[in-house]
Amino acid sequence: MTDAQTGSPDVLKPLDEDWETALAVVAHPDDMEFGAAAAVARWTSQGKRVVYCMVTSGEAGIDGMEPEVTRKVRTAEQIESARIVGVDTVEFLGFPDGIVEYGVPLRRVIARMVRVHQPEIVITGNFHPTFPNGFLNQADHIAVGRATVDAVRDAGNRWVFHEAGVEPWGGVRAVWVAGSPEAKHGVDISDTFEAGVASLRAHQAYLDGLGWADFDPAAFLGSMSEPTGARMGVAHATAFEVLSLTFPEE
Repeated sequence: MTDAQTGSPDVLKPLDEDWETALAVVAHPDDMEFGAAAAVARWTSQGKRVVYCMVTSGEAGIDGMEPEVTRKVRTAEQIESARIVGVDTVEFLGFPDGIVEYGVPLRRVIARMVRVHQPEIVITGNFHPTFPNGFLNQADHIAVGRATVDAVRDAGNRWVFHEAGVEPWGGVRAVWVAGSPEAKHGVDISDTFEAGVASLRAHQAYLDGLGWADFDPAAFLGSMSEPTGARMGVAHATAFEVLSLTFPEE
């Protein structure tokens, strides 16, 4: 008997896919590609619209390349990477890479993105101190994830960050946190796994700059998606923590 049949707590619940628009807010170019891009490919193939929002341009991410050169390279790589998984709009907010601070200025700009794009679902990255494997998280990820959760609620309040010409948006049903150690939901990416790999490969300059000898994007992503898939009874899956803005998830 499988875990799914026994109702084991290790089994991931399928994500609700009854929605049409999503906004993904992450700290850096490549953050979506290190795990969640294949899920985006699944959703865009269903006709859903997903918009990417990069808080920084990743300009501090390549040690051997000057930041302003890196900014241009990584912006171009992110746009191409997004295109591969069916995303045609990528916003860059221009915050300084490596020193993003949680606070009102960050919440204000993310809230504006929510109001402009009016998503039903907002996706962000892990804001917990560690990843599921125990690896220490990075400060930008934590600041952006926390600010995104708060900005979603800010966006629905007419009197918070009031801006002429931009209406409040309270239509976000949930925030989905990719890479979270608290994930209890998942999505089958078996059919779009290769698109996710291709989207990570599109960050070639960044991957080269990391200096990881013999890094294989397919093997790396598979090392996460295959165990996650086993928790859903499929070949590959991506896990998400679901923070409901309506009634609590069962």
